[in-house]
Amino acid sequence: MKTGAEQVYDVIIIGAGPAGLAAGIYAARDRYRTLLLEKSGLPGGQIMLANRVDNYPGYESITGRDLIDHMAKQVAAFGGEIATGQAATGLHLRPDGLLEVTANGDERTYVTRAAILALGSHYRQLGVPGEGQMRQAGRVSYCATCDGPFYRDKEVLVVGGGNTAVQDAAYLAKQFTRKLTIVHRRREFRADKVLVEELYAAAKEKDVDVKLPYVITEIVGSDEETKIDHVTIRNVETGETEAMRPDGVFVLVGTVPDSHFLRGAVDMDDAGHIACDPLRLTTSMRGVFVAGDCRQGAPMQLVTACADGALAAMMVKEYFREPSAWSRIAAERGPAEGW
Repeated sequence: MKTGAEQVYDVIIIGAGPAGLAAGIYAARDRYRTLLLEKSGLPGGQIMLANRVDNYPGYESITGRDLIDHMAKQVAAFGGEIATGQAATGLHLRPDGLLEVTANGDERTYVTRAAILALGSHYRQLGVPGEGQMRQAGRVSYCATCDGPFYRDKEVLVVGGGNTAVQDAAYLAKQFTRKLTIVHRRREFRADKVLVEELYAAAKEKDVDVKLPYVITEIVGSDEETKIDHVTIRNVETGETEAMRPDGVFVLVGTVPDSHFLRGAVDMDDAGHIACDPLRLTTSMRGVFVAGDCRQGAPMQLVTACADGALAAMMVKEYFREPSAWSRIAAERGPAEGW
């Protein structure tokens, strides 16, 4: 579609991770002129780092890279475009009802009838020596649901003190590990008391060691750099250190949505999660939808990110059918409960 000399897309999807690619498949298949903007040199996002994905329906096991390759080819097969190296830096609604997306500062401007924010998020890392190396080796994980099954009858170290860390530590101990140690930098967990109680209940039945207040100072790889040789932890009060030899480390200290450039443009919480109607994925800006890990209430799973992308594209279709009904489509926004 063109307005005068201006090229106008039907749908621009910001982000080409699983949520964005799923949205792209659905939108392009509906014959909408669809563009995905990806800040990196390749589509995929964090799932590209996964050496094994065992919980995506239809594949007993697949690498993150191969899964993304399949999805990107599907987008292209339906006529969707993927522009890499295009980091979105702005979004605003024009008086004529069209949306403008700027990329790489003011280097490029794209115009669209609707937009889907599939920005993703990145796991908050510890920033200690060896973390990156062992992440590449598959020995440092940021998702217990994703990688817990790989540590059946093995020893793991969990880092964190919030709800996710405490809940996932109990889950790992009860379902998979031979021994689990959880370290947190404070004397008390920040997690809800009921979750802390569940962790200590698990410790009565399983081999669980709670170490407070401790932090990890380094993760040292083996000579072949495929396994962990040892992890050094330090008591933050006494300064004493000790070495542990876990098979894997779970860093569960939160995620950071990649939404910083939209603050002030769309409603979001203090952490940067974009506010939305969880049933329709509408945001506070007319014609803008959200999908995946960057939204409030996201379950932070590959399959649910893809489901979000599909739903967002379907809601775009509903919006195009009756643009004047945006106030009805965009119900009250707020986080989904229960996650």
